[in-house]
Amino acid sequence: MSKQVHAMFSRIARRYDRANRWMSFGSDQAVRRRTVAMSGVEPGDAILDCAAGTGDLTLLFHDAMDGRGRVVGSDFNADMLALAEEKSRARGADIEWREEDSQALDFPDDSFDVVAIAYGIRNVDDPDKALGSMYRVLKPGGRLVVLEFGQPPALLKPFYYLYNRLVIPLIGGLAGGDRDAYQYLQRTSHAFPYGADFAAMMRANGDYDDITTRPVALGVNYIYVGTKKAHRETTDQEYAGAAAT
Repeated sequence: MSKQVHAMFSRIARRYDRANRWMSFGSDQAVRRRTVAMSGVEPGDAILDCAAGTGDLTLLFHDAMDGRGRVVGSDFNADMLALAEEKSRARGADIEWREEDSQALDFPDDSFDVVAIAYGIRNVDDPDKALGSMYRVLKPGGRLVVLEFGQPPALLKPFYYLYNRLVIPLIGGLAGGDRDAYQYLQRTSHAFPYGADFAAMMRANGDYDDITTRPVALGVNYIYVGTKKAHRETTDQEYAGAAAT
């Protein structure tokens, strides 16, 4: 992750949650809750939330599991993680916070039932590398869950474009304290692949049984859920056939 992006997130960390609420008109948490619901998470699962930021999605996963299982929130930015840890401590939530680069996760293979990332995949230097890293630590049969920005239908695109270019930087300056940072975030969301194009990126970096692609909030957000193919046991008959060839 570039030093400039790292410094940007450190600058906006304290006002990040407020800016998100203002820019989404309070809908961002509802979208995160829908993401958790689509993940199929169950009590007792092991969950990794990458690019966890201030921990909003991580805490929702913890709540959905009723505090049972392993919940890990990771981010490359220590200032963001410090705020996430404050929030979880205030709620008495048992969450492990780790400073990690999503492109090179320091966990063993096949460690987690669900690996998630919300509004973070577009900000890494190499999204393909991050998708491969997250796939590696996912258990066979587990789910990779991605929440990211998309684009609305063609009829609404001109209005969305103006909102992104004019309103979001203004709100970012007022609520987030850094207009330039939110101009950068707007540019990355506008240029990043979405829908079938992003699902193709997932398939290029992992072997999935299926990938669900779900537009949310008129396509401004997309939720992707990919189920990692389970290892198939080789039967005795197949072993015998292989030995005979």
